[in-house]
This record gives sequence, structure tokens and C-alpha cells, in this order.
Amino acid sequence: MLLGLFSRVRPTSSSPAPAAAGAGCRATVAAAVVAGLLLTAGVAPAEAATTYSAPLRSAVKSLPVAAENNAGYDRDQQFGVWKDADRDCQNTRAEVLLQETRATATYTTAGRCTVKGGKWVTSWDGRTHTSATTVQIDHTVPVHEAWGSGARGWTQAKRVAFYNDLGDRRALNAQTSALNSSKGARGPEDWLPAKNRCGYVGEWVAVKIRWGLKVDSREKSALTRLAASCPDVALTVKRA
Repeated sequence: MLLGLFSRVRPTSSSPAPAAAGAGCRATVAAAVVAGLLLTAGVAPAEAATTYSAPLRSAVKSLPVAAENNAGYDRDQQFGVWKDADRDCQNTRAEVLLQETRATATYTTAGRCTVKGGKWVTSWDGRTHTSATTVQIDHTVPVHEAWGSGARGWTQAKRVAFYNDLGDRRALNAQTSALNSSKGARGPEDWLPAKNRCGYVGEWVAVKIRWGLKVDSREKSALTRLAASCPDVALTVKRA
């Protein structure tokens, strides 16, 4: 069950001159040597290839550390709202609810745009919900945390993409409204769910790696401690 949580991923002329070809070969060899050294050291850099894969504890170790800077944060202005990317009238919230329901969904109108009911078992507390009004869509890494961990330097388009990330099912999840509100913008150094803590840690690390976000020293210490008590399962992430 934990492995499933850690691996949920959804989701692209002319011949060179001899000198250029030689340079390309040398660059390829150099890259291979660097990759070999990293693998020998047992840690793959969290900012490396398009797809990242490593055991959980190595993934935590690879996260770059930097002080969090939340200056200038404005959620609505910088991250926007739920989007309807495929223009089917169902926004990101509705898409997540439809992905996670364990029963046939019902809708508020015949247009089937807004989800009304279904069956959601929220992973943080194990509760079962049949009304969409009792769950919120949680950003595993809160947008305030993302802003302070690197998103303040992104383009507006990238921040909107983060807010509406349907490319990896670990990024957004339906959770009990009250529990999600209690989490707020806190990270694993200050807040943990009642259930499935190892799954939560793996999802947090996966989202940080997917979006190239940094961690502060307290967060890194907490993740290291928590990961040490969890199964060291493989964590595979496709970078955004």
C-alpha cells in the first residue's frame, strides 16, 4: 500500500561539423563520468534528469537546503485559482474528485461540471465521505510553502501550473475539510496527519523534487528523522 502511495504518477539536419561532433562526444562522456560518480556516492542529485528515482532516504538527503523566504506572498495574485485546462467545464478540483472517487460520481447539474457526490476515503484520517462538500483539495506542499521554497522566483505561468498540477497524483488530494484546515501552510516539521504518515512524507518529498523546491534546515531535519522510521521504498518522480 505504501509503495502505491510513493509511486503514484500521472503525467514530449544537417550533420554536425567534425569539431562540433567531437565536442558533443566529450560532453557526453563527461556527463556519464559525473553521473557515475554520483551513483557511486549513493545519492542522485534532486535537480538532475527529467525523471528522478531513488530510495526515500536518499531522496530526502538530495533535497537542497536554503532559508525560506516568504516576502511578498499573495496566494490569489501569484497562484490564481482552479483552472479548467482541457475546457470540459470541470476545473482542477472536480478533476481530482473524479480521479479519487471510489463510486460513480454525481453532479449538481445536468451539465456535469460540479461534482456533488461520490465516495472518497481520505488518506490522512481514513474517513469515508459521500458528499463533495465535506472534503477540500489539498496541495500536499502548500502554496505558501512553495512560494518561500523557490516559487517566488518562477514565472506566473509556472506558479499557476503548480497550483493546478494534475500531472502527479501526489500533488493534489481530497482530504477532510477540517483536517486540511488544521494543516494550513505547515510542513512536516510542524504538522503530521493522524494516519499514513510515511505516505505523507513520501508525497511531500516527491512534490518538492518534481518542482525543484528547496527545504529549510528544520524541514530537512524533520524529513530525515521521519524517513528513517519509514520503509525505504523507491521514489520515482517525473519533473514538471
